[in-house]
Parts: sequence; structure tokens; C-alpha cells
Amino acid sequence: MSTHHNLHDRRLADAWATLKSHADAGLPLDPDASRLAFADPEFLLRRETRGIRFQLELLKPDLEQQAHGIENTIVVFGSARLRDTERSEALLQEAEASGDQARIARARALARNAHYYEKARAFGRLVAEYSAGRAPHDMLFVCTGGGPGIMEAANRGAQEGGGISVGLSIALPMEEDANPYVTPALSFKFHYFALRKMHFMMRAKALVAFPGGFGTLDELFEVITLVQTRKARQVPIVLFGTDYWRRLLNFELLVEEGVISPADLELFQFADEPQAAWDLIRGFYEL
Repeated sequence: MSTHHNLHDRRLADAWATLKSHADAGLPLDPDASRLAFADPEFLLRRETRGIRFQLELLKPDLEQQAHGIENTIVVFGSARLRDTERSEALLQEAEASGDQARIARARALARNAHYYEKARAFGRLVAEYSAGRAPHDMLFVCTGGGPGIMEAANRGAQEGGGISVGLSIALPMEEDANPYVTPALSFKFHYFALRKMHFMMRAKALVAFPGGFGTLDELFEVITLVQTRKARQVPIVLFGTDYWRRLLNFELLVEEGVISPADLELFQFADEPQAAWDLIRGFYEL
């Protein structure tokens, strides 16, 4: 059996080595009917094979998380643009030195909101410290979109708390590589937003949404909708930064206009401190 597996693995490796040497030589990867299907980029990237790519993006992160004992996650969303206090102050000083008023205004906003980075970092540390030494099925792991800003902060806090954490990044023209605090073996990159969102929810035991832009709103409302429609189990949904969220969204208006039920406002709660957000989650599960 071992010999059979070794031969099988070598054949797979040989197929990829042939493809790589072809690319390294600068030769164009023209369609080639004789190339093994799984090692044929032209075939795998056809419109007709999109379903296969869906399956691969579903399976790879799922299997790897299983292998690392990741069963339960706390998902943290938030802006990719916010930075820690030190970096925000440095950016503000650079902007003020430039005299560019638009740049100064942006830098001042970043500096004003840097406390959210520090609080996301503290929250990630709380989650990791709670899980230290617990049985695998009782552990909770931070999971983020893997990028900079609030995502980096939560992964950073988890690392500082002695834990591992997950990053589900997305391949976009403007996106950077995954932040350096994601556990390398748990740093996944997606092409499809839909599959990425599915993975956020597959293991989520809670969602904490820090201030963010379109991406954060998209992810937040997808989760709220799934819970509201009972397509997903009820989990704690914490909106971190009461003033931000209440200024941004008039939830009561939705009730007044009859487009949601009053009970729908109970699907989420507000918090302004890391310990308060963590207490809401612990209270929900009686941890």
C-alpha cells in the first residue's frame, strides 16, 4: 500500500514538474490535449470547469482546518484601512508635512480611528487566551479576512495570546498579501467571494463587526440575513463601536417602515470594549 501511494504521489509530482519547467522556460502554455487534466491550467480555467474550481475552493480550506483541529471560530470583520496607533501617528505626521489637505484629512481619520485596531487586537488576544489548554472541541479560534487593518489586528492579538488563527483572503488587484499574523498553514486565498463567505460561516460561533466600508457591510448583512431567514443557526452578532454603527445605519427606520420586524433588532448587539464583546459571546454560550 505504501509503495502504491509513493508511486501515485511521484506521478502527480512529475506532472506538475513538467508543467512548471515548461513555464520556467518561458514557453507559452498553449492548449495541449495530451496534458493531464488536473495539470492543465487552460482546461481548469474554462467557463465549463467553474464548478470544479468551486469544489476545490470549498475543499482545500475545509480539509486543512480539519487537520489543525479548527472546529469553532470567532469571525472578525472590519476595515482593511485602519492602522495601529503608532503607524497612524506616523502617517499623520507625513501628511501634515506634505501640506496636502486631502491627505491630511484621510490621515486624521485614520489616527482618530486607530483605537479600533488596538481594541480588535485586544479582542483577538482574549479569544486565544480563553482557548489555551482547552480540549480541541472547546477551543475558539479567531478567523478574519486575512488582510491588513482590523483583520491584521485580530490575528495579531491571537498570536500574542499564544493561539493560532485563520485568514481567508481574497485575490483582488488592490489587495496585499495576507497579514503576517495569520498562522501560515491556515492562510487561504480565494477567487470566489461566495466560497469565502461560506467558509466564514461554516465554523462561526460568533461574528464581531468592527467599523468598515463596503466589504464589511456586505459580509455583515449576509450573516444577518442568513440568521434572520434561518438559513444559518443563530450566533452572537456584535457590532463593535456603537456610535459608528448608529450613525451609519438607522436600524429603527427599517422597523418604522415595516421592512423588518421589531424582533429582528435582537439579532445583533453593540459593544465598545473588547471585554464587553467577549462577555456577550461567553454569555450566549454560557462559557
